[in-house]
Amino acid sequence: MNPVRPHEGLMGIRRSNGVKIIFFGTSKFAVPSLKKIMKSRHEVAAVVTQPDRKRGRKLVVASPPVKMEMKDKGIPIHQPQDVASQDALETLRRYNADLFLVVAFGQILKKDLLKIPKLYCVNLHASLLPKYRGASPINRAITNGDKKTGVTTIKMDEKMDRGDIMLRREVDILDEETSQSLSERLSNIGAGLLLETIELVDKNEIKFIKQDEKDASYAYKLKKEDGLIDWAVPAREIHNRVRGLAPWPGAYTHWKGKLLKIYKSAFDEDDSAEKDIGAVVGLGEDTLLVGTRKGRLIIKELQLEGGKRMSAGDFLRGHGIKTGNRFK
Repeated sequence: MNPVRPHEGLMGIRRSNGVKIIFFGTSKFAVPSLKKIMKSRHEVAAVVTQPDRKRGRKLVVASPPVKMEMKDKGIPIHQPQDVASQDALETLRRYNADLFLVVAFGQILKKDLLKIPKLYCVNLHASLLPKYRGASPINRAITNGDKKTGVTTIKMDEKMDRGDIMLRREVDILDEETSQSLSERLSNIGAGLLLETIELVDKNEIKFIKQDEKDASYAYKLKKEDGLIDWAVPAREIHNRVRGLAPWPGAYTHWKGKLLKIYKSAFDEDDSAEKDIGAVVGLGEDTLLVGTRKGRLIIKELQLEGGKRMSAGDFLRGHGIKTGNRFK
């Protein structure tokens, strides 16, 4: 597992009286944590992230956000296809690290890897564990209409997201918050919590709390079909799906055989008739109202398959939608 070394010979940023860390992370969510640790008194000896991959419609090879953040920082960057491989394990052992920090990494850390650091493997998770273990805790919190969520640090074990709790921080979910805005907020709050956890570990003051299995729930990895709108539920629930599923898979319906994504919405809870479920019940200058089981979804921004993202007003002017037309 050969590292990418922007500056040969530099094996991390060493600061006195701190712990030696290997940071595992890939997505944008991990970047604030990495930056926070880099500015602390602790040593980041190496960074482990996912391999560069082809992305977008044009399949251009792109580096993960964590790798981009570490450009020219002088710290080895490892990008193993399989972090559990013998090559990867041998490489990581050579660092003789105190802690492994894992934030939105994207590969499972197995037993042999978890045993490598002198102290612990610490994971930052974007929920109040044991609620929403799994891959999509932020999305699920919003789509389920939760009023609160948070971030948790745990001592990792072989069972995903089931390790002992180290620290937790609760936050309110704002009324119009989306999965993107909440993710950004939690990534910054989580960065502070992670550093606080490291400081307590370094002082031997950390306390562990077993997760209560009776409170456990799971946020399974999102699938494309999770975004399909069921118009026969209350408008509030559909609005929460619009907020919680952007940018992928997005909340979507179908119009004249084409997929129609809804990016921005509101809702009311006026009485609605059975016959109006999924039907256009009102047209505003810049809004499109669709009937639901309870209330109306007020569509403000959308994108028809093959077209551009636009306001509901622009869509109305270009597609001749009338009251009574139906989405499927």
